[in-house]
Amino acid sequence: MIEHLDGAVIPTGFDVPVEPLRRAAHYTGEPGCIAEARSFASLFLDQLRTEWCAAIGPRAEGALLLVVSELVTNADRHSRGPYILELEGTDASVTVAVYDSSAALPRRFPRDPERVGRHGLEIVHALAQAVTVERVPVGKRVRAVVSLSDDE
Repeated sequence: MIEHLDGAVIPTGFDVPVEPLRRAAHYTGEPGCIAEARSFASLFLDQLRTEWCAAIGPRAEGALLLVVSELVTNADRHSRGPYILELEGTDASVTVAVYDSSAALPRRFPRDPERVGRHGLEIVHALAQAVTVERVPVGKRVRAVVSLSDDE
């Protein structure tokens, strides 16, 4: 709707809310799944560019692909498959959600540059605006919201 200075409201037909772009993929845990998940996320970003006219810079794209890699790697390593990757996005952000069959909640370790491995959640927390972990009937869901602005 458009409101004019005199207070009149003229319906335009463009005031209907637009749903975010949503896609999901199922992985078995076989070798190559992590690369497939990154490819799936890359195609999702291409769709956001086309359908939402999203301006996604290289830093934001790299951050999203790294978050997908880390979350899918954790699901692969700790649940031994299968797992589901869900992506939901607009021109401003993408929510990455990974469901796996393990009920064990992931543990974020304190920063330790001398520790080998176990930096996945530390990386995700550094790149995401928000990270949540919750148990679901089939195991758990880890969600991370990644901004598409290179400024954040």
